[in-house]
Amino acid sequence: MFIQTEDTPNPATLKFLPGQAVTGEGQPPVDIERGGNVASAPLAEMLFMIPDVMRVFFGADYISVTKSDSAQWKHLKPAVLGAIMDFYVAGGVPLLDQIANAEVDEHVYEGETLEIVEQIKELIELRVRPAVAQDGGDIVFRHFDETDGSVYLEMRGACAGCPSSTMTLKSGIENLLKHYVPEVTRVEQAAA
Repeated sequence: MFIQTEDTPNPATLKFLPGQAVTGEGQPPVDIERGGNVASAPLAEMLFMIPDVMRVFFGADYISVTKSDSAQWKHLKPAVLGAIMDFYVAGGVPLLDQIANAEVDEHVYEGETLEIVEQIKELIELRVRPAVAQDGGDIVFRHFDETDGSVYLEMRGACAGCPSSTMTLKSGIENLLKHYVPEVTRVEQAAA
């Protein structure tokens, strides 16, 4: 089995491509921090057995692994590759049951605001998420504040904690949303 690795814009995160499905067809990505619930994700459990693995993000066909600040990839990467390879060679399936993602926006939108939120979600789904997935991350819509036009997004995977994530939000996503949805005035990082 050959597992490709790719750098991400976040120096603390590497993207691992095992050459097969990770979350499964049509399943949403899953982000798990060290100490989180790994009962339904045995590969995450294996990866967290490696010291200095702090976060694991499962995309459709890749796994992003975030290390601690003190660790160095030259020492950590072989252990991560070994764990992923052992898992797949043994016939493992990364996600037995989908872990609850809390991707539900608790706010109820109606009328014109509902149309605005649907436009925002569609733009994020079609234009933003595919681009950040290439870098081993994900961006999820959390809330639209119709009173001041603020959009709140959650950064995941390689995007969480990435030094360039603020620039991605402000220069990239904010400009895109403002262009297509004039009611949007700014984009902010949602509190995790």
